Amino acid sequence: MVVRRLRAPLILLIGIISISVLGLTLAPGPLIDGQPSYMSFFRAFYFISYTATTIGFGEIPYEFSDQQRLWVVFCIYMSVVGWAYTLGTVFALLADRNLQHAIALVRFRRAVFHMSDPFCLVCGYGETGRMICQSLDRRGLRMVVIEINETRAGEVDLFDYDADVPALAANASNPDILQQAGLTQSNCAGVIAVTNDDDANLAISIAARLLSPRVPVVARAETRETAVNIAAFGTDHIINPFESFTEILGMALRAPAAWHLLGWLTGLPGTPAEHRREPPRGVWILCGYNRLGRLLAEALATNGSPVTIIDYRLQGDTSVPPTCSWLQGNASERGILETAGIQKAAGLAVCTESDVNNLSIAVTACELNKNLFVLMRQNHVSNHALFEAFAPDFAFIPSEIIAHECLSILSTPLLADFLSNIHKRDDEEWCAWLLGRLTSHLGKMAPEIWSERINLSHAPALYRRLMRGETIVLDQLLHSHANHYEYLACEVLYIARDNGDEIFVPAASTPILPGDEFLLAGRPGARNAFSLNISNDHALTYILTGSDIQCSWIWSKLTSRRTQEKKHRLP
Repeated sequence: MVVRRLRAPLILLIGIISISVLGLTLAPGPLIDGQPSYMSFFRAFYFISYTATTIGFGEIPYEFSDQQRLWVVFCIYMSVVGWAYTLGTVFALLADRNLQHAIALVRFRRAVFHMSDPFCLVCGYGETGRMICQSLDRRGLRMVVIEINETRAGEVDLFDYDADVPALAANASNPDILQQAGLTQSNCAGVIAVTNDDDANLAISIAARLLSPRVPVVARAETRETAVNIAAFGTDHIINPFESFTEILGMALRAPAAWHLLGWLTGLPGTPAEHRREPPRGVWILCGYNRLGRLLAEALATNGSPVTIIDYRLQGDTSVPPTCSWLQGNASERGILETAGIQKAAGLAVCTESDVNNLSIAVTACELNKNLFVLMRQNHVSNHALFEAFAPDFAFIPSEIIAHECLSILSTPLLADFLSNIHKRDDEEWCAWLLGRLTSHLGKMAPEIWSERINLSHAPALYRRLMRGETIVLDQLLHSHANHYEYLACEVLYIARDNGDEIFVPAASTPILPGDEFLLAGRPGARNAFSLNISNDHALTYILTGSDIQCSWIWSKLTSRRTQEKKHRLP
């Protein structure tokens, strides 16, 4: 592109310099010994070079004759015109968007090609994509970003990520772009399609499945039709934030203990998991009958709660459940809310597409009913401060729901299976028992969730012992390698075995088999301690036998001193 655009200016410059040099060699100079002197080609080229570039060292090798000076004046104006045309073309070329995109694409491809660590390909850098990237970065995972909006793509450099994040402003639904973003590279760990266009997410899912079938794909789908189309191509996980939220609401109405357990397990590690107010049964007022409104009406009606729908449209939607009543009007008006019976309502669900309207409706409704349970939709993360100040009982934030599910699926795949079992189990007593057990051991703060596989690469010490035929039970692995008489602050929630067996909340006497994969929850620091137990021969021997391996005189002295200190601590 550069050579093609600069072809004419370069030809013009070369022609001007050639004509100038030739004319200067032909122009007669001053008389020397009665004979006119002439410049050589080298001296003429040297003079024209510094004259055309406005350096100006003077006349060489002698003062010029009038003929030479006349020719130099002509050459100066020719070179000015030539350089002006050339520089104008260069500046126009540098400002050309196609060239800028080509340069950015080359840099992007080079950066992705030289990435040696596993990375996730994030398609879409809106509110959801930004939250996913920040969470992946905190977990030490690399990512590559494709965003069709140039402004959003440029915002990647504004965030202080621990590692460089290659970003490209392009259409992620283009298979060529996905390949250049590293989709077919061996270190691509997953594709996250979270654009705000369902058709683009569908195209990304299809391309990823066909070009790189081994790579797991997580796709966002806001309509059931798109979800069906994406599922037809074998996409690993499809996230519909509206359906996910209504499932959570249904669980909160039907099984509050399971709802609290789910919130504790999926919370941000280290943050307090407060006991939230449970959604009440009774009459609900639903403001806004859109995609979310339809699903909420179905969920509330299924759980036996009468619903009054307030919407500005005339009733004509056949999807309205028969137990729901319809009221046309603006829900932010006090009179409409009073007509709907807000004073006697148990709950209010506000789910319009405007955050300002949602806040206005909720504030007016709470003035009429102080004990109202408020469920609100927050469309934009940027309005977080306003919603936090109002403090609704239940908030629907699509970007957060998608981000949390994406992270749980990609970083801890077993967590999705465990949470699915909680949804299917529908056992309040079991969920209440498990939540009490976990919180009594690990505390009220949201735990860190991770998985460990018993194989030669992740747990070499334990794997070699198991392959030799040793019998090791789960309880033995949960001891501390710093003190054999203490337990680690972690719990094994789920074991998936190579033969397809699944063990939920395994007993302490459960034997460990090669190839087992654990899902664990624990306090900060427990992850590294457990990993050391199963990978280090010294640590594993100590937690199994209570004695250290003495490898040298120094180690022998250190271990004997620690053994004596433990004996003194024992009663």
